Amino acid sequence: MDMTFSPEDEAFREEVRTFMAEKLPPEIREASIRSHSYVPKEYTRRWHKILFEQGWVAPSWPKEHGGCEWSPVQKHIYDEEYQNAQAPRLSSFGITMIGPVLYTFGTEAQKQHHIPSILNGEIFWCQGYSEPGSGSDLASLQTRAMLDDSRENYIVNGQKIWTSHAHHADWIFALVRTSTEGKKQEGISFLLIDMSTPGLEVKPIISIDGGHYLNEVYFTDVKVPVANRIGEENLGWTYAKYLLGHERTGIAGVAKSKRKLEKLKEIAGLEQDSGEPLIDDPNFKSKVASVGIKLQALEITNLRTLSAVSSGKSPGDASSILKIRGTEVEQELNELLMQSIGYYAHPYQPGRLFNQQSNMIPVGSDHSVGLMEEHLLRRAASIYGGSNEIQKNIIAKAIMGL
Repeated sequence: MDMTFSPEDEAFREEVRTFMAEKLPPEIREASIRSHSYVPKEYTRRWHKILFEQGWVAPSWPKEHGGCEWSPVQKHIYDEEYQNAQAPRLSSFGITMIGPVLYTFGTEAQKQHHIPSILNGEIFWCQGYSEPGSGSDLASLQTRAMLDDSRENYIVNGQKIWTSHAHHADWIFALVRTSTEGKKQEGISFLLIDMSTPGLEVKPIISIDGGHYLNEVYFTDVKVPVANRIGEENLGWTYAKYLLGHERTGIAGVAKSKRKLEKLKEIAGLEQDSGEPLIDDPNFKSKVASVGIKLQALEITNLRTLSAVSSGKSPGDASSILKIRGTEVEQELNELLMQSIGYYAHPYQPGRLFNQQSNMIPVGSDHSVGLMEEHLLRRAASIYGGSNEIQKNIIAKAIMGL
């Protein structure tokens, strides 16, 4: 693959870089630097609207649906400059996940109702997939949706778990069981549910890093109009696989990991080991070089997949490769960042991460803020979005024909 950028590509890079420098509010950037995962909702929404007004909020969407329809190289450049600017991560559930499902499989009424609010950032979404006992084996889910007497509404009962940002979300897209006949994948439907519907309850899960990112969602006789179903009844597994393919492509996180690699080199150049910069230690330098090579290979594979998607193809099962290697590289970088700051990684300081006032004296330099919390939170990266073990099974069955 030709990795040389054309003059037009470089001009686009400069346009993005200039925009980020001029339009990203400093207080939002500062919040993102402290914690890429816990930027306040009001900041995320404000930044979303800035990107929407620029026309850059949906890089992969077709223009006919309000997207940029950028080339793979443009998307790659944009992701790099976005991370270099340390801009906050937008909620991926609207733009990356449910949006493509809506404009591909949704009715005209569903598109008109939901797509504008996804693009302008007015409505936040979350994903109702995993359940207790139905994580990696998602098709075993038990949340039930039964038609009422009018046959115009489903009555939903059950529980979802590990639901990211459910406490911020206005809507949830959920997989529910509408039939117990045939294969378990054949009895699943895909519903769009208003989070304000009576009978829906959200309870927090505090993760190991000390933050509120995850939730449990309970459904007790929740009434959902049949008009809120995507596609046909009992074919939800088809739409879910389409969505997961897009999610696992994005989950590779190439630009984010490239930014982490640069930060790792920067910190290792500042921290001392036996009076010498850590980056000069042959053993540590070898580890940095090794993860850098893995990241470069991942970047090329990701570009190939983006190119296939841009030509109208689905990311398909090849996205499992990106998910596995992307999360492995991210976790390896986090481990090396922990090694680079040494004993400064030991103090647990979630208050610094969330910009909370504390009478405790900060420990360590500014470049260590948030690294331990990020390391802890992203231990789950190899599990969420479909565990890496399951992804290996997908590769063995679908790609290798085993």
